[in-house]
Amino acid sequence: MPLDPQVKVLLDQMAAVGGAPLEQMSPTEARTMFGAMAAMAGAPEEVASVEDRRIAGADGHEIPVRIYTPDAGTAPRPVVVYFHGGGFVIGDIDSHDPTCRQLANLTGCVVVSVDYRLAPEHRAPAAAEDSFAATKWVADNAASIGVDPARVAVAGDSAGGNLATVTALLARDRGGPAITFQLLIYPVTDLTMSQPSIEQNGEGYMLTGAGLRWFYDHYLGAAGDAKDPILSPLFAPDLSGLPPALVVTAEFDPLRDEGEAYADRLREAGVAVTVKRYDGLIHGFFAMGMVLDATRAAVPEIAAALKANLEA
Repeated sequence: MPLDPQVKVLLDQMAAVGGAPLEQMSPTEARTMFGAMAAMAGAPEEVASVEDRRIAGADGHEIPVRIYTPDAGTAPRPVVVYFHGGGFVIGDIDSHDPTCRQLANLTGCVVVSVDYRLAPEHRAPAAAEDSFAATKWVADNAASIGVDPARVAVAGDSAGGNLATVTALLARDRGGPAITFQLLIYPVTDLTMSQPSIEQNGEGYMLTGAGLRWFYDHYLGAAGDAKDPILSPLFAPDLSGLPPALVVTAEFDPLRDEGEAYADRLREAGVAVTVKRYDGLIHGFFAMGMVLDATRAAVPEIAAALKANLEA
């Protein structure tokens, strides 16, 4: 399909503004830029309760989390552990606050957003270990936050999608916690950048191939192995026994093919998986409801699937 007309207007406006490309920025500059863009999303939705906490990570450091409870409904309720996108380098619980509020309200679930450590200050696998530790904390402390430890989903967008599925793998291999469902929104699954859509969509659609390389170089460092399954879950030798998944992709996203390839591997391993490709859209569309009609239609659809799988 052709590029969504509203996406084209957005891309044209961004091109007219100009500015240095991501790969020419320092991590600090990129974080400032990303934070300014996130702040343009407008007033966030009201949620009944929003609580910031700091929980213990695996090595004793603290991991900030933000807990969204949508209303005064009956506890315990399902919980979604959410990992933000940003290439493992940028983004935080503030940048994804509107997304988590919306998911909480649409699903009726408690949403726990995780502020995992970022690269290059903390190289791989720090983000993955923080994500697993936070998910385990949610399950272990379910009663204190009013959630059901038997209905835990992991979810995330882009790098956060990577961390969601890596967390599911670690939970399987480390004996828990039990995870009910994975929501993987245009996930990173292959840090080798070997999928065809990297080349096909690597220029002109906001996220570029050069930008991806910048992210991954910071995350991996000189000693990182891009085929390590804790970093690139597409290379995990065995995907059996993982929770059901919804994999969301976008037609003009450089990450499209690796998300769909991961879904294929899940299916081959006997895992129940649904793939939903949104034609005409680009990477990042899930957070573009303020400008895209397609997003305003897609987000409730995706949230409904998440809710249905946690209520089953």
